[in-house]
Amino acid sequence: MTIKAVTFDFWDTIVDDNSDEAIRSAQGLRSKRDERRHLVWAALNSVQETDLQQVVQAYDVADAAFNVVWKENHINWTVDQRIRVILNGLGRTLPDNLLAKLIEDTGQMEVNIPPNVIDGIGDALADLATRYRLCIVSDAIVTPGTGLRQILDDYGLKKYFSSFAYSDEVGHSKPHRSMFDFVANELGIQVDELVHIGDRDKNDVKGPHAIGAKAVLFTATRPDDRDITTADAICDHHRDLPAIIDRLAAKG
Repeated sequence: MTIKAVTFDFWDTIVDDNSDEAIRSAQGLRSKRDERRHLVWAALNSVQETDLQQVVQAYDVADAAFNVVWKENHINWTVDQRIRVILNGLGRTLPDNLLAKLIEDTGQMEVNIPPNVIDGIGDALADLATRYRLCIVSDAIVTPGTGLRQILDDYGLKKYFSSFAYSDEVGHSKPHRSMFDFVANELGIQVDELVHIGDRDKNDVKGPHAIGAKAVLFTATRPDDRDITTADAICDHHRDLPAIIDRLAAKG
């Protein structure tokens, strides 16, 4: 089949995951992990004196449960769901206004201080957009899809994308086929007319391959799977990506 669309993972493909931690540290801010726990504690403590360590423990347990559901069932809890699991674990509730602010503040952390874009992505997208429809297919993790769109927009990259499949909005995470079906349906094409770019062999290569799509492993920031991948091609820098996609398209 002819390649009509190129889908991109977000983390470690468009942005350098956790590169924002150095920025936070330079500004004297807590790490994202610590700040998320502190936000929950501060909200609860404003209502009733609360032990920080109990909040940390409850958050850690909720994170462990999230990872099981994510990796085994391919479902990402929304920020709202994650916060409610933590509160349930503590046997606590929050007034609606405080809960809404906590959810908003948690989901906005990576929007307010975003991770860095990976070198060459802007030029690659501008080039590819002249020949293919471009889409995002990515797990949301903590920052919701609305926030990830904002990050792309703030970097001037959102304009290149025709469709967005974020796990908190689709209802499943990669490698579940519904993530790829979503953008294919929006574009009116077949899934085997897609090629996906991402950094994880299990999610970004095996997932597309299972539904007949092609896949490129991106290794610039996370080369961990380079030696085990079954990808149709490997990309070490975004400057090489347009030519890689064109070669795959030429093969049909």
